[in-house]
Amino acid sequence: MAYALVIKQQARKKIQSLSRVDRVRVTEQLTLLGLNPDDPELDIKKLVGEPYYRLRIGNWRVIFDRHDQVKIIAIEKIKARGDVYK
Repeated sequence: MAYALVIKQQARKKIQSLSRVDRVRVTEQLTLLGLNPDDPELDIKKLVGEPYYRLRIGNWRVIFDRHDQVKIIAIEKIKARGDVYK
């Protein structure tokens, strides 16, 4: 069963500011994430010492939280690789 994606305002603004190519790639990956967050083709890792996960999309990182009981994925932030962990 698919998960509902909840995208925070900060992440939504970032998606809109991306180049068209990056925006398409990010939205396609987010769609796949919503369909199956356990898909082995997605580059997902649990962040150490944090309740969040990260999805790698090229040079972009999507930080999200999973709520398996209610089937919701909350997209917290989308940032460039070098900035996201600061």
